[in-house]
Amino acid sequence: MIWPWLLSGAAAAGWFSTRYAWWRRTVDWQRPRVLMYHMIAAPRRGARYNGMRVSPEMFERQLIWLRENEFKFVSMSELVAAKPGGRTVALTFDDGYADNLFNALPLLKKYEARATLYLVAVRDDTDWSAKKKAHHDSGELVREPKLTDEQVRAMLESGCIELGAHTLTHANLPKLDKPQRRSEIRDSKIKLEQLFGVKVSSFAYPFGIWERKDRELVAESGFTTAVTTDSGIDPLPLPDPLAIKRVKVSGKEGFFAFRLRLRTGRRGVRK
Repeated sequence: MIWPWLLSGAAAAGWFSTRYAWWRRTVDWQRPRVLMYHMIAAPRRGARYNGMRVSPEMFERQLIWLRENEFKFVSMSELVAAKPGGRTVALTFDDGYADNLFNALPLLKKYEARATLYLVAVRDDTDWSAKKKAHHDSGELVREPKLTDEQVRAMLESGCIELGAHTLTHANLPKLDKPQRRSEIRDSKIKLEQLFGVKVSSFAYPFGIWERKDRELVAESGFTTAVTTDSGIDPLPLPDPLAIKRVKVSGKEGFFAFRLRLRTGRRGVRK
């Protein structure tokens, strides 16, 4: 009977359509794509956070595709001053993992790409993930090697990296009172500028969790741009430079999903 095959095919088509939402309209290519990465590292068997690990091979393939499709690589400070015209991409890395130096930087150099590193100022043994959800206390991210100050300096000296702030301790801002929030935001900028002797003008909200009062503190602290984890592609000029949407790049997705995200800003119906 042909009906079971038809039903099976329809179910598969429905799953594919929901998972990838391929039918979404392409966002104008004149809008800049701001990509969000964390680690450039091979996935680990059974690890919770493999979505944060984009393999070096996949990252290189993505950079090649961006260059072949005539994207101009810009830092966040360059993005805010950009004008519509041509394809533009801003690569961003959150947190400050050591693989950003060992695996990402050589590829950025190879393909003459620039990126913005949103660095946690105090990169100690705190389990950042547990600040969002207490049951995420496996210690996996604690054990992940972080950049030392000397390694950060090496990245900045390469000319490929612009430094941004990601709070002092990767705080869950809404769980703090206003003085604590101000300290996490303002003092991260002060500490990074003093440590590395560079201007820090961009901020990333930890976990993408923020409130209007956090945005006000970001502005008060002297930041000119701030990125969220909200999926999407903003137009130029930026509608809100202190709440910029980003395109999430996941290590659990293939190259098809990456190209789809670049086209629409999202991968599926809910992502």
